Amino acid sequence: MNVVVVESPAKAKTINKYLGSDYIVLASFGHVRDLPPKNGSVDPENDFAMTWEVSDKAKKHMTEIAKAMKGADHLYLATDPDREGEAISWHIVELLRETNKLKDIPVSRVVFHEITKGAILEAMANPRELNRELIDAYLARRALDYLVGFTLSPVLWRKLPGSRSAGRVQSVALRLICERESEIEIFKPQEFWSVEGRFTNEGGSPLTTRLTHLHGEKLDKFTLGDESAAQNAVTTTQNGTYKVTSIERKTVRRNPQPPFTTSTLQQEASRKLGFAAKRTMSTAQRLYEGIALNGETVGLISYMRTDSVTLSGEALAGSRRVIEKEYGGDYLPPSPRVFKSKAKNAQEAHEAIRPTDLSRLPANIGTYLDDDQRRLYELIWKRTLASQMQNATLEQVAVDLSTPDDAARFRANGSIIVFDGFLRLYQESKDDAKESDDKERILPPMSEGEKVNLVDVTPDQHFTQPPPRYTEASLVGTLEELGIGRPSTYASIIDVLQARNYVRLDKRRFEPEDRGRLVTAFLENFFNTYVQYNFTADLEDQLDGISDGRIDWKKVLGDFWSSFIGAVDETKDLTIRQVIDVLDAQLGPHFFPRDENASDPRICPACTDGRLGLKLSKYGAFIGCANYPECNYTRPLVVGGENGDGGSDAAFAPRSLGPDPETEEEVSVRKGPYGFYMQLGEATKGKKPKRVSLPASDDDSRKPDTINLETALKFLGLPREIGEHPETGKMIAAGIGRFGPYVRHDGKYKSLEPDDDILSIGINRAVVLIAQVKSGAGGSGREIGKHPDDDKKIVIRSGRYGPYVSHGKLNASLPKDSNPDEYTLEEALELLAAKAEKMGAKKPAKKKPAKKKPAAKKKAAKKKPAAKKAAADTDADSSAA
Repeated sequence: MNVVVVESPAKAKTINKYLGSDYIVLASFGHVRDLPPKNGSVDPENDFAMTWEVSDKAKKHMTEIAKAMKGADHLYLATDPDREGEAISWHIVELLRETNKLKDIPVSRVVFHEITKGAILEAMANPRELNRELIDAYLARRALDYLVGFTLSPVLWRKLPGSRSAGRVQSVALRLICERESEIEIFKPQEFWSVEGRFTNEGGSPLTTRLTHLHGEKLDKFTLGDESAAQNAVTTTQNGTYKVTSIERKTVRRNPQPPFTTSTLQQEASRKLGFAAKRTMSTAQRLYEGIALNGETVGLISYMRTDSVTLSGEALAGSRRVIEKEYGGDYLPPSPRVFKSKAKNAQEAHEAIRPTDLSRLPANIGTYLDDDQRRLYELIWKRTLASQMQNATLEQVAVDLSTPDDAARFRANGSIIVFDGFLRLYQESKDDAKESDDKERILPPMSEGEKVNLVDVTPDQHFTQPPPRYTEASLVGTLEELGIGRPSTYASIIDVLQARNYVRLDKRRFEPEDRGRLVTAFLENFFNTYVQYNFTADLEDQLDGISDGRIDWKKVLGDFWSSFIGAVDETKDLTIRQVIDVLDAQLGPHFFPRDENASDPRICPACTDGRLGLKLSKYGAFIGCANYPECNYTRPLVVGGENGDGGSDAAFAPRSLGPDPETEEEVSVRKGPYGFYMQLGEATKGKKPKRVSLPASDDDSRKPDTINLETALKFLGLPREIGEHPETGKMIAAGIGRFGPYVRHDGKYKSLEPDDDILSIGINRAVVLIAQVKSGAGGSGREIGKHPDDDKKIVIRSGRYGPYVSHGKLNASLPKDSNPDEYTLEEALELLAAKAEKMGAKKPAKKKPAKKKPAAKKKAAKKKPAAKKAAADTDADSSAA
């Protein structure tokens, strides 16, 4: 019996069918071991020795592989055909050797770039040994990412409280986004004008032109810099007669783009399909691993992690057959096109992403695919086929219209597609393409010397635009162009930046959060070398040199570590005050933007003589007054933004609003894990302060940084009585619960609509909302979570004898003094467990431990968040499996 190991169960299932009964194909489910997320997993003092750890999940899969090795004749390692796949195979062999499961069993490595029967059988017939250079390259990358993450992240936590982590490639990608935002903020728009002329030719056909010359001088972009200059130009152009003085024709041939690499697939899927990089890669993974077609599972595309743009001879021949059959011989070039990669450090798998069989037209297999798979397959199919189609031929035309004395000259541009070629099937999209209809316009027939009639002249005002924010597509393209990281890691890096709340996507463009800007500014000032684009790209060159066998991997690690640890040591005596001063100076224009007509934005609005500046607490950064503690004014880093949080999740220092006139307790606005809230007093032993959530609002007077004491007290006075229901005579109340503002009547609840105001809603509107509540025994209720034992819903309902909690057939009344809208899942579990025990449930003992286990996990998680976060970031900077 021969044992074959792959990564995924889907891949294993497909390959097992191809190989037959003499083979058993097992899945490792990705990596089987990794560096444990704690200090010391890579030891620079011991020749960069690495300590590996097998996860509990991987132990199960390795046990199955080890069990299969008993009596096996041969072990075939058929993991993915890239560096990461080589590493997984190496880990499996190492673990089997450590447990003495291999003995004298021969081990072979097989690679294939598509999961089809022919490709699998050919790979099995041509095995090789594990590639030591690829393994060393993996070890170097993994060690580097670990050392950066576990050395730099703790420095951030100590010197910049509230920051999450840093990574070798992640931090450089973040810097790109932050630098672009800074360019946008300092951008000064410049006014300029253009003049458009509309003409008709002798046949009466309309023609739209643009003024290009005035008084014999060519106009540049800013020649007409204001309305006065534009109007003078209009006056000059209106006083003449015009004729055609020049017609230029030029034939242009456009070549198709090469087939997809990982990077270009992510970019085009983002532009054309709106897919995030992660969504693109997960969909491509499913297409690669296999789809059931007519009872047979077959891979539809070749391996999707590649830098290559080449196609195999078989793929080239297949594409030419399909082009001739579907589009005719005119669309078939004389010979196949051969592309060369423009990407720096092109490597990984050695063929472009393409359909495994181009005769599988998207229209014929669409019914076997889900929507994402269908759209992505169609994109890959079209791009691959178009890359082998004939050039497109266009005729570009430029027509000049001038006055006899050349006082004014207008130009019209247009083009005609003579032969569409590959454009019939596919045209690549562009990021931030400038609007220009001129070259797409078809011009009417004209001849030189022909008189034309001026219809009107219109001046148009324009302003220069700042550089656009990065989309996922343009960020991926820039990273690849700079040679930073590997395309296979871009999806996970982008994911981590968003998960760490360093950036956010707004209208499909990246905006840096204030937390991200603080981290970038810190690294630029204190670890500048390691976020330089050329440094990161040069390091990639060295890592690729390892995979080529040109450089020793431990030498690369040694050279990096000696300088890196020196930079870290230099920050040991750095005080938080020094960090604040540097960041305050660098980011001041962002946090305190100046308006020419306004007062100094640094002046404290509370005491009027204090200076506002950047402050740090253990929860993160905020803006505070220099006169603290005499003045306790604080605000979040950015004023305004969605939900009143400034568009940032940066820490919000508690903001005092003043004392409550009745209790004299302090009223404050705070930020918790679920958003902003108001609090009356402070927590003391045995007493919880009253709190109420601050709902999202477009009203500037209800934002966390602007709300006043009077409004806050109204919120803290909730729930409030609105009035008696005209039919039942029972009171209707309004309050804010876990799921937002509501009205309550006779134990039933109804959420307010977005336009309703919790503080001013009246009896008429409340009655209308109450009428919308569904009737029925117990009502529809409010789900507060699921039971940890059986994952069934736990619902708060209103019954004949008052509110109760329901779980399946088990019901328990709520205590008399409890508020059903504020009742928590933990309280409900305790109540249900007590009721079950009282009723003599069969297994009451399991109810209480079920409640304790989550709490224990939370405590464990709190003990070592640093390791978990750093591990996630080092994983993101390593190549994705």
